[in-house]
Amino acid sequence: MKKKHLPVGKLPAKILEELLARNRGASDPRVIIGPRVGEDAAVLDMDMDSGGGRSGKKFYLVAKTDPITFAAERIGWYAVNINANDVATLGAVPRWFLATVFLPEGEGNEEMAGVIFADMSKAAKDLGIAICGGHTEITAGLERPIVAGQMLGEVERDRLVRKDNIRAGDEIILTKGIAIEGTAILARERESELADRCGKKFVERAKGFLYKPGLSIVKEASVAAGAGGVRVHAMHDLTEGGLSTGIIEMAGMAGLGATVNRSSVYCYPETEAVCLHYGLDPMGMISSGALLIALAPEDTERVLDAVRREGIRAEVIGSITEREKGLKIVEDGVAKEFPTFEVDEIARLFETEGTNPLPR
Repeated sequence: MKKKHLPVGKLPAKILEELLARNRGASDPRVIIGPRVGEDAAVLDMDMDSGGGRSGKKFYLVAKTDPITFAAERIGWYAVNINANDVATLGAVPRWFLATVFLPEGEGNEEMAGVIFADMSKAAKDLGIAICGGHTEITAGLERPIVAGQMLGEVERDRLVRKDNIRAGDEIILTKGIAIEGTAILARERESELADRCGKKFVERAKGFLYKPGLSIVKEASVAAGAGGVRVHAMHDLTEGGLSTGIIEMAGMAGLGATVNRSSVYCYPETEAVCLHYGLDPMGMISSGALLIALAPEDTERVLDAVRREGIRAEVIGSITEREKGLKIVEDGVAKEFPTFEVDEIARLFETEGTNPLPR
């Protein structure tokens, strides 16, 4: 019998969960947060005091790895920002970056390597991150460059934000809006087609979503985690599968349900136009640049104010509920089953072409 191939994108959650349950390597009590479906990064207790005149405070080391696997113009920039995002969701400060750079045989050259390195350096400098190592090679069988990034950060032990602190009754804040990255990808992959339909200025705005509103959530994560007197219960950045997958992962980590008000979920006009043209649902489209924050209702306004003062859009879109209430979305006053997506909407669009425009 021919074995069934898996769809492009993230490994299905059920398969990944089963693999992680059986394959965890050696046991180590210093692993505070290890591999779990929906977890953004690992947390290690290295008994660090970090020195530097920090009054002997104890810090956790936060570690993340994520590859960028499509031919992006700014693949080095992507690698730094996407990995920094996942470190920041745990309340940590991204500090050190390593990269494994694979250049395609027959096309890889000094100029290509130079652009990737320069983009990594610029992104890292903008975020205050040191590039401290890695590996670069020309690799047989590749059609485009691939960068696998590894980001290390640190967080004071009592400031760690972990998803198992989520409680029923928590409110959910969404920053910026959905499908930011998906909009930029489509504008770049289908530039000519969209320019003919929507105009060149429209396409340039949509392409610019990488930078404005932008894919980095480091600032808003830091602001939310550092809001005075507030204890954020969880943060989660939205990548493949968009808001839908993000809500499912965040609620699932705590074994709870969630209700989202569709009318409160912001979608940029450019995103709406692109999705309408291609028949896509922005709820299931890759959404780096958007951050979910779960916290007690009494703390919501303080975090909203802090984030908005930085010029970043933020709205309450729903709440965490008891598990038995399940996952619901309210549209026009009617509660419906929460939408799920087997693959990201962009992957679905491109699968007939045998290409994968997703960056990881």
